[in-house]
Amino acid sequence: MTTAPEPLILDLVAWARTPRPYAEALETWRTSCPRLTVWEDAFDAGLVACRSGADGTLLVAATTRGEQALAGRRAG
Repeated sequence: MTTAPEPLILDLVAWARTPRPYAEALETWRTSCPRLTVWEDAFDAGLVACRSGADGTLLVAATTRGEQALAGRRAG
């Protein structure tokens, strides 16, 4: 499997700092290119995760690890 470019992965993490409905995340970040694995790489690295919202909606949100990666990008 090819790893997606880090800037794109961090863009996804930044986008997910505000928890978003899973369906919106799929619509926004899906790709038909099998070599562009931004979504999978972000989840595999633990930078974003799914959780349940107050109303039971499945949300995608940046994790603590994702926030740390973003802070590292700004510092570097």
